Amino acid sequence: MLVAGRIRNEDIALVRERTSIADVIGEYLQLRNAGGGNLKGLCPFHDEKSPSFNVTPSRGLYFCFGCEAGGDVIRFVQEIEHLSFTEAVERLAAQAGVQLRYEDGGGSRGPRQDGGLRARLIEAHRVAAEFYMEQLDSPDGAIGRKFLAERGFEPDDAARFGVGYAPREWEGLVRHLRGRGFADRDIVAGGLAKEGRRGPMDRFRGRLMWPIRDLSGDVIGFGARRLYEDDDSPKYLNTPESPIFHKSSVLYGADLAKKEIARRRQAVVVEGYTDVMACHLAGVPTAIATCGTAFGDDHIKVLRRLLMDQDEFRGEVIFTFDGDAAGRKAALRAFDDEQKFVSQTFVAVQPDGLDPCDLRIRHGDAAVRDLVASRLPLFEFAVRSAIEQHDLDTVEGRLSALDAAAPVVAAIKDRSRRHMYAVNLDRWLGIMDEQFVLRRVGELAARRHGRPQAGGGRAGDGRAGQARAGNGRAGAAPAMPERPGFDPGDPEVQRERELLKLAVQRPALLGPAFDEIPADAFIAPPHAAVRAVIAEAGGVTAAGGVGEWIAHLLERAPNDQVKDLITRLGVEPARSAQESDDRYANELLARIQERQLTRMITEVKSKLGRLNPVEFPEEHHRLFGDLVALEQQRRVLRERGLGSQ
Repeated sequence: MLVAGRIRNEDIALVRERTSIADVIGEYLQLRNAGGGNLKGLCPFHDEKSPSFNVTPSRGLYFCFGCEAGGDVIRFVQEIEHLSFTEAVERLAAQAGVQLRYEDGGGSRGPRQDGGLRARLIEAHRVAAEFYMEQLDSPDGAIGRKFLAERGFEPDDAARFGVGYAPREWEGLVRHLRGRGFADRDIVAGGLAKEGRRGPMDRFRGRLMWPIRDLSGDVIGFGARRLYEDDDSPKYLNTPESPIFHKSSVLYGADLAKKEIARRRQAVVVEGYTDVMACHLAGVPTAIATCGTAFGDDHIKVLRRLLMDQDEFRGEVIFTFDGDAAGRKAALRAFDDEQKFVSQTFVAVQPDGLDPCDLRIRHGDAAVRDLVASRLPLFEFAVRSAIEQHDLDTVEGRLSALDAAAPVVAAIKDRSRRHMYAVNLDRWLGIMDEQFVLRRVGELAARRHGRPQAGGGRAGDGRAGQARAGNGRAGAAPAMPERPGFDPGDPEVQRERELLKLAVQRPALLGPAFDEIPADAFIAPPHAAVRAVIAEAGGVTAAGGVGEWIAHLLERAPNDQVKDLITRLGVEPARSAQESDDRYANELLARIQERQLTRMITEVKSKLGRLNPVEFPEEHHRLFGDLVALEQQRRVLRERGLGSQ
């Protein structure tokens, strides 16, 4: 078996150069202009209400000021997809059209059996998706084409969504994948086959197949619909949990819908694969669906990032459910998740029980758009659903309806919204005693919300302490960081931090003067460590392009702490100054140099104090001359550095 060696450094640099970090990260979350050439979004590595995740495209870096996750585009792909460094580079290289070379000349066409498991499974799923699409056009695929046609889908529609057909064979796909060089263990590990008595056999047979893609467009699993009447297996089957498929965090159609979700600030959650297709074809391109599981917390996190869910009353999440009892029950379950969004949450239920796919067949595209437009706020739907179970023509019925609906209103966390729904509840019930209804809701709300949360504070606070466990790094939560042996608020420490920002972001501004400052001139040990890395990289005078320069620094960082600080220095905006950039850089340099000279002056004075001028007149005279020269240099630097105060 051919084992590829280390990827050549120049190829890694080329991948970074040809890859837009904004485009790659934009596949996973919505980014907005944050000024100064930076972009901002909700962090994908920890749960947050306000965006603290920053991307600086000009320097090829990202950094979250909430959980302190940061790095370059390769690091991002590693962490978000749980890949090794080599796997991340290979994935980005494929997207950027870079042909990688390995130190020993390794690498080959076809699936690399030595490569990472995820890379092999992704490739196997891509080949499987192509196989299923080809089978849909075969004579045996006629039953699948008939199913699609009966639901209003043309061949071009099926091709757009990659719909295919799994032949009714025991080893049709297995044979095909073996012929393409895939190992049985990977075919089984990805859920494409399962172990039988005589070896692996196809997991999906005689079914219509929908490829399920992640946000970057890679196929990671399949949804399969039964087609034959004599097939007594479940109507729908999905890929089982695998190293690349986790149904609790996958949204079908999100790869196609994400740009429109971001643009329209709207997401429409439907129940099935054909419903997603129907909505997109009918002019609702923000439709997505879960994959064989209920809508849950992990789905919410993905959706919030796509919506940039931070501004209350701006975004919309619209749940569509069947109009039958089961659909209404599902809508009420969604009520429990409503308050995990900042955006407004709605529900759209078709009174005659038609789902979006059937609605499109019977009444056309406009009816699907009208369904979405007729949405009701989810709170209102939940309250009205509780009321509808009672006879409002009697006093007893109205009181029973109040007892049923008041807990729903009391569950609303926002006080203002809870008050308004309580007022509306009085009107909907026809009790005509607003204070009576308000007291009833208030009593229940006090019981529900009156006690502070364990540990105090809002959910999501303490982000830095929680983040590492959820950002793709080490699984256990880290210990609290040790207290620094310096004061971060010290103006001198802040000045040297500003100087290091320039050294990382704009090294050409500093020139040889910076390279003459030793690491021990920096008060803060972390700053001294960064200065040492810069020296090891050849100093700022050796810096080329900013992206390449930062990559060199990150490669030479001795540990993750120094690497994270370099990333942060590369993303944080440098403090603005009224003077020109050159003047600002010179002032910072002067202050640090002055501080170094002060230390040297103190040392010379100490030596002079210990030296007997009678016994050692020549050395005393030399030291005194050094002192005078140093004092003169310090006066000059102090005059230059006054502007930075």
